[in-house]
Amino acid sequence: MNTAEFATIPTLLGPFTTVVDVDGAVLAAGWTTDSDELLRVVHPSLRPDELRQRNSLGEVTSAIEKYHAGEVFAIDHIPVRQTSGPFLLHAWDVLRTVPPGKPITYTAFAALSGRPEAVRAASNACARNAAALFVPCHRIFRTDGTLGGFRWGLDVKARLLQHEQSAAAAS
Repeated sequence: MNTAEFATIPTLLGPFTTVVDVDGAVLAAGWTTDSDELLRVVHPSLRPDELRQRNSLGEVTSAIEKYHAGEVFAIDHIPVRQTSGPFLLHAWDVLRTVPPGKPITYTAFAALSGRPEAVRAASNACARNAAALFVPCHRIFRTDGTLGGFRWGLDVKARLLQHEQSAAAAS
């Protein structure tokens, strides 16, 4: 039986829930209290059979709290586990290299991912990302400067970008 744990903590942007596997790697995360909603975006091969609620996930919860308090690099060392095809796996790794406070366009993201012509595929990587915040798809926006989509709402995306801009300016 495959068991995972989850915890929900309050943040300035609303409740944030994280699901981790037995090794402590993030399977899914987002601004919701609904762990079942998060599980729906986890790849079926990684989806746990059972979920246990915890008050804290230790280092993962600490990193989330630090991030929301202004230490925007606190999430960088937290392991994430997602699976899909080779391009999506690579694109999710590339997303983790986009620094806070320096968002890029979907076109630039596609180029960084090694497929400059694959803007739609890059956009799809953001849309299929289960580990919001830890794989920071919120740092990608449209070429025309608009935010594009975000599973957790454009208000949350805008506030995350503003939070990271402020933290980067303060450091």
